[in-house]
Amino acid sequence: MTTPARPEIRPANPCFSSGPCAKRPGWTLDALKDAFLGRSHRAKGGKAKLAEVISRSRAMLGMPDDWRLGIVPASDTGAIEMAMWSLLGERGVDMLAWESFGSQWITDVRKQLQLADVRALTADYGRLPVLTAVDPQRDVIFTWNGTTSGVAVPDADWLSEQREGLVLCDATSAVFAYEMPWPKLDVVTWSWQKVLGGEAQHGMLALSPRAVARLQRYTPAWPMPKLFRMIKGGAITEGLFAGETINTPSMLAVEDALDGLRWAESIGGLPGLIARSKSNFAAIERWVEATPWVDFLAQEPATRSRTSVCLRIVDPRFAALPPEGRTVVAKRLAARVEQEDAGYDIASYRDAPAGLRLWAGATVETADLEALFPWLDWAWHGIAAELPAA
Repeated sequence: MTTPARPEIRPANPCFSSGPCAKRPGWTLDALKDAFLGRSHRAKGGKAKLAEVISRSRAMLGMPDDWRLGIVPASDTGAIEMAMWSLLGERGVDMLAWESFGSQWITDVRKQLQLADVRALTADYGRLPVLTAVDPQRDVIFTWNGTTSGVAVPDADWLSEQREGLVLCDATSAVFAYEMPWPKLDVVTWSWQKVLGGEAQHGMLALSPRAVARLQRYTPAWPMPKLFRMIKGGAITEGLFAGETINTPSMLAVEDALDGLRWAESIGGLPGLIARSKSNFAAIERWVEATPWVDFLAQEPATRSRTSVCLRIVDPRFAALPPEGRTVVAKRLAARVEQEDAGYDIASYRDAPAGLRLWAGATVETADLEALFPWLDWAWHGIAAELPAA
């Protein structure tokens, strides 16, 4: 097959990384000019900025009034681990994993917390485990959207509102791109670096009344690091959910989070963000349908993520290569596109099957994705021509 002509049009913003993700359209450093710098984050102005991130996030996500939302250290990882260390151990836990981060949470619970009653419900990249196997009498931990596999749960129908256990949801690639079914969840965590394109470092931890009740009545058997402590004298630390962070936050990152939230409000809030993600995913769907050498990694259409979109290369010449050869070729493909300044950071995650990964969250412009696709075709056909026939 003849290699397509070298494209002439590049994406205006070639940033397609799945975290940190593209900044919102029109972003410049001037967006940070009002950052509360050189002052204590515990001063009135600093606490007001932090509290504003919380209040704007709550309002945009439609979070129930009786939920608590706080800013915590160490991005989404810190938030979900803070929840696991603080809440698990009262009862058995079902842990779902179909990509690298869910697998890491299983490792933490089994090897670090050393819980005895742990069921791991797992699936290979591209698939979901049997969701109906989850026991509502047990605690549950899952990622709503598998960032490294491009596989998301299709809905929350498999979760019970009459459950006995708590449901902990790592939603960092889903919040602001999907409606969160708050009655079905008890802990929701995310970071600013995903759908809103904010700077990394800080995490968001949302707790239902059921999760707060667990915190107040249950004391884990293990030592609790300072960064994870939400209880003092048997009472929840309310200041944490009003902008009084456990450690010193970056007020530059806080200002950037506020900028992202204001931008989101300007385009219609959560419905506007969801619409942009859907438009981006639809563009990828059209390209995949018309392109014989690529397909989605997610096997079932209903489980395909519309933010972190993972693609596999299905050309027979690629499939005939040994695994290490496929990894080399996929990296060459991503590198060739990057060398042309047409698409940055599009290689699949290191633990995932060799292929491509495109962020399609709301800060990405559909026109930029459409400008990327010809470069992918051009780069692939140039590389494929050098591969041995299958």
